Amino acid sequence: MPEFLFLWTDLLLWLLVLLTLVFIRYAGRRRHLREPWQRVFRSGMAVGAGVVLGAFILIGLLDSIHFRSGDDAANPGEVLSLFDTMVTPLREQQEKSYSAPFATTLYTKETVTLDDGSTVRIYPRLKYGGAHLKDSTEKRLDILVTTAIGATQALALWLLVIGLLSLWRRSKLGSSPRPSPGGEGGLNPLSPRERVRVKGGLVAHYLSMIKHDKDDAGQFPWHVLSWMLLLLFLLVLVSANLSLKYHILGTDKVGEDVFYQALKSIRTGLVLGTLTTLVMLPAAILMGVMAGYFRGWVDDVIQYLYTTLNSIPGVLLIAASVLMLQVYMDNNAADFSSTIERADMRLLFLCIILGVTSWTGLCRMLRGEALKIRELDYVQASQAFGVSSFRIMMRHLVPNVMHIVLITVVLDFSGLVLAEAVLAYINIGVDPSTNSWGNMINSARLEMAREPIVWWSLSAAFVFMFALVLAANLFSDVVRDAFDPRLRGE
Repeated sequence: MPEFLFLWTDLLLWLLVLLTLVFIRYAGRRRHLREPWQRVFRSGMAVGAGVVLGAFILIGLLDSIHFRSGDDAANPGEVLSLFDTMVTPLREQQEKSYSAPFATTLYTKETVTLDDGSTVRIYPRLKYGGAHLKDSTEKRLDILVTTAIGATQALALWLLVIGLLSLWRRSKLGSSPRPSPGGEGGLNPLSPRERVRVKGGLVAHYLSMIKHDKDDAGQFPWHVLSWMLLLLFLLVLVSANLSLKYHILGTDKVGEDVFYQALKSIRTGLVLGTLTTLVMLPAAILMGVMAGYFRGWVDDVIQYLYTTLNSIPGVLLIAASVLMLQVYMDNNAADFSSTIERADMRLLFLCIILGVTSWTGLCRMLRGEALKIRELDYVQASQAFGVSSFRIMMRHLVPNVMHIVLITVVLDFSGLVLAEAVLAYINIGVDPSTNSWGNMINSARLEMAREPIVWWSLSAAFVFMFALVLAANLFSDVVRDAFDPRLRGE
């Protein structure tokens, strides 16, 4: 039976998921938190970006459940994740060297000895990519047929999903009261004729619901959700069908599938973008609120602390910390039973260092906001009644600066994902054995100088990183507008 392996980043990532669910339950019961989020999800832009982010998060969580594939302690086997088992063909179909996207041969010629003893320079056929084809001329038709099969599966799945959504919406509409015809007081149940109309076909009802809600700014944008789900299903199922027969994004120097590398890199980007917040938020909120509320020597000490930390070049601090960790792991190699545990420790340490170097900006903003809030009447009244400083900060200051915290967190996510690529480019990022977009870009430096040029590794990393960062930025813009008190009236 496989033995589950609990990495530190896995535990912290699932802890963050648990905290998010607790916050959703907490916010759902409080109007001042619930209403801004309702405004967020009435935005078509936020819903579309949320579908993309949800797909990335799902892949990252599936890749955060690790286990050993061996049967017993004598044969522990390879450390795999649940996502690895779901994409086993991508992981196991390794070629000899470079191959272009959808290619059936290697990217460079090799000298092959024929049966008669003569040698010839040819492009050898791939072991897996297009191996089912008798002739490369069949490739174009096969790709079209496979794409059509994947599109058909996506359309069927989409119809099933919107049917279930329509059933759910129909049950809510059939059981919910409606305003009385006079418009004064009272709510009347739906009439029998209305109930019959609601019990129409599921798909027809959902499509009519989309048409109705599309022009209603106060409703959830079902039309955006529908088309984004259709687009997502098309991308996933078409890619899944094609990747079973071809390397749709080519292979790298050692013949590993680039599409698999790009998918595995999603977890690294999510870990750096989310776990770093667990490190920076407590220090930023506590010190920022304390500096603004107490002022005096407390404010001077905290200002001196974050001013000094800002004076140290962040890259140098990260490089020094990573080198110290590397020396420790080399001297204590027995403490790490596998390569993935060493790589995970380096990833966790990088999150800690990024959190230590990135809390100062949020702390400065919270200090300025706390200086303003402490002068308001209700805070002054609490002080006059003898309420403790800790209670005033927790009940009056912290809730009134949380919109700044939330906006900063969602905006900083994109910067942290991009920071990993920069750090990997200068060899102080995650471990080289860890799949990440930064490592893919770093390895592409030499590939871009080849002749012929190998462009697909860099392109794959760019496309996946661009999709995640763009979705995060679009979603964060809507969150900022919804939670900014100055824009609520608009």
